Amino acid sequence: MALLELRGIGKIYQSGDTEFAALHDVDLDIERGEFVAVTGSSGSGKSTLMNILGCLDTPSRGTFKIDGRDVSQLSRIELASIRNEFIGFIFQSFNLLARTSAVENVELPLIYAGVSGAERRRRALEALERVGLAHRAQHQPSQLSGGQQQRVAIARALVTRPPLILADEPTGNLDSVTSVEIMKFLAELRSSGITVVFVTHEHDIAAFAARELALRDGAIIRDERRAGVSK
Repeated sequence: MALLELRGIGKIYQSGDTEFAALHDVDLDIERGEFVAVTGSSGSGKSTLMNILGCLDTPSRGTFKIDGRDVSQLSRIELASIRNEFIGFIFQSFNLLARTSAVENVELPLIYAGVSGAERRRRALEALERVGLAHRAQHQPSQLSGGQQQRVAIARALVTRPPLILADEPTGNLDSVTSVEIMKFLAELRSSGITVVFVTHEHDIAAFAARELALRDGAIIRDERRAGVSK
């Protein structure tokens, strides 16, 4: 069973009397442990697809299953529970709280999950150690480089131990050297069985993935698999 299964997924947005189809009959399986890049120009549907994968939006038609569970028609509360249990998010702009320490930023998803204070701190420090930033646990984002801030964001995504990581332009605000470091780290997550799906418009960043999905006009026009990470 694939971790993510999409069948006949379509998404239609309506503005007044005008309808716009952002996705057209998308069929897609993503297996556990895959490292997948989603590419395409602006308006191709890649952001809509990622929002559906992340349970941030629901399809207009079709079925979407996570780990065998159909989440296509769940309520907002049920979708929030799925997001907290199954998905870690990484954003281009890091989305860290400015006057809050790195370890406290990493703890945030565990607060929402109702984890006790001592256990939150232990797991947050463990996640920071995993990304090589345990020694910066008490530093605020303004005291960290862009690459370090993104590592804190990755630690925050990992702290709930989700089987799926979704990343939206994870290197968009980073220099080329730091971008390579971040992509190599994301690639290494495969060894622990975590599935990583990321959006990028940069060909050299997409090349790190073992699989690339290219979208155009709301449809997958290319599904390319390649042997291992290229860099």
